[in-house]
Amino acid sequence: MINKRIDIEKIDFQLFEVKAIDRDNPKPASFTHYLHNHKNGVSQFYKKDAISYVKETLEKEYPTEKVTNKVAEEALQYLIFDLNKSVPFPAPEKPKFKFIDLFAGIGGFRLAFQNLQGKCVFTSEWDKYSKQTYKANFGEIPFGDITKPETKKYIPDNFDVLCAGFPCQAFSIAGRRGGFEDTRGTLFFDVAEIIKNKQPKAIFLENVKGLKNHDKGKTLETILNVLREDLGYYVPEPQIINAKEFGVPQNRERIFIVGFHQDTGITDFKYPKPVNKEIVLEDILEENEVSVKYYLSTTYIDTLRKHKARHESKGNGFGYEIIPNDGTANAVVCGGMGRERNLVFDDRLTNFKPVTNISGEVNREGIRKMTPREWARLQGFPDNFKIIVSDAQAYKQFGNSVAVPAIQATAEKIIEKLNGE
Repeated sequence: MINKRIDIEKIDFQLFEVKAIDRDNPKPASFTHYLHNHKNGVSQFYKKDAISYVKETLEKEYPTEKVTNKVAEEALQYLIFDLNKSVPFPAPEKPKFKFIDLFAGIGGFRLAFQNLQGKCVFTSEWDKYSKQTYKANFGEIPFGDITKPETKKYIPDNFDVLCAGFPCQAFSIAGRRGGFEDTRGTLFFDVAEIIKNKQPKAIFLENVKGLKNHDKGKTLETILNVLREDLGYYVPEPQIINAKEFGVPQNRERIFIVGFHQDTGITDFKYPKPVNKEIVLEDILEENEVSVKYYLSTTYIDTLRKHKARHESKGNGFGYEIIPNDGTANAVVCGGMGRERNLVFDDRLTNFKPVTNISGEVNREGIRKMTPREWARLQGFPDNFKIIVSDAQAYKQFGNSVAVPAIQATAEKIIEKLNGE
């Protein structure tokens, strides 16, 4: 039974610290997006659901009292003023341009574009652990599955750049021209559909190097055909960019695809030149002794050595690798031998007592895995980037992310073009 109306003075605003992230419920994402975009024209896309989310939260907390829409809206306004107290990477107060971030992961694209004073007005990511990391660092919860119409409806109409590190998928184009309709059922189709409907001034797509030769080159051919012929964008020849040429000691090659809307009048574009900055592995290693949990057991090292010897006997170069301090790491990846191909020597360990269940003893050779923070540095993430998930999830997230400095160098060239420079 409702006894009385709730008023703003009664509300505990810690209720709105969103912890559980439901990828099938867009309201928490609308709530956090509204908080960050209330000052610009995209707030209309999020306000209704944001108020609804606040109202539902208050009704659960105060079940015997009437929660009016007016109180919910007042609470929302209060939360705007309380925003970004503990977020390390808030959106710029006076942005110079707007962008959206699709397949956002943990926000590598966003970091790069925010560093150039851009404001992210929409982001999507389906992985719940990546959403948690994203929220801890940017204060926003990404919307969920971008293939769903209920997610796409939240994308605002006006923004300058569309960013997408979309997964690579093969297209069925045998005997056909490989156009827009042929990409249905793939994630690129959803990207192309958004480009078609929203007409951004520029696009920036990133993918694995293998996209260039995927399905004998047909996949990339289809992508370029859709962007150029079907959507009418000027798209220069894609370029393979290596992260190690942009200030991080990681040999990571990725294909970058940049495009400009025909209304911009842009008909030429040059990708950034490598920076003249020598960075080696030692520059990103932990300064202090790390936990024994990162050191390999004697049994596991023996297994790795036998595994490598078997491959070498067959003429293969596959196996574990220890990177010298003056060397460059192999590309960090989300699974497989990613960590084992980037082992390091570190003889500073003083406590050899295991803290996890291992077979054998902790090795005395000083062989260890890199820490998640070291992987973050390999990708160009600053040290104040929060890592709030397990090590296993952190390795996955940084392995799946982008090398921020390479993205930023290219983004800078895109914005310069849009500004007529």
